[in-house]
Amino acid sequence: MAKTLLIVWHSTTGGARQMAEAAAEGACREGGVTVVLKPASDAGPDDVLAADGYVFACPENLAAIAGVMKAFFDRCYYPALGRIEGRSYVTLVCAGTDGTNAVRQIERIATGWRLKPAAEPRIVLTHADTSEAILAPKVIGPDDLEACRDMGHALAAGLAMGIV
Repeated sequence: MAKTLLIVWHSTTGGARQMAEAAAEGACREGGVTVVLKPASDAGPDDVLAADGYVFACPENLAAIAGVMKAFFDRCYYPALGRIEGRSYVTLVCAGTDGTNAVRQIERIATGWRLKPAAEPRIVLTHADTSEAILAPKVIGPDDLEACRDMGHALAAGLAMGIV
């Protein structure tokens, strides 16, 4: 039976979207895994319940998970609580200068769901620290995108082998 990897993402300036798409590309390299790439605005509890593993990709805005991603977690938290324990996840965060607070928030949600981290979170810093730079479209570098591909592939491989 094929496993399902759900990649939920939100992005305003394109950085986290590029990271999520790279993770999906990597995950698609693994046979036996169905990869579902879904914007946070469209993902819901049924998607979370149907998946065997997760990639959460979002920007950090004002030292927090960006609003649309937070709304996804708000919509899905209680309907999935107690029903997805033990499943694996990875976190991808696009941030200007830090990113650790968004990672902490996702870790707390994942802890409540009793999910298992499959890898250390990946934070990509864009070094945007002015209003113009923060609001500008982002281009994620090839090394960071390859790292996201590798994370997606590794999680999908673990799901396919039944080890994560």
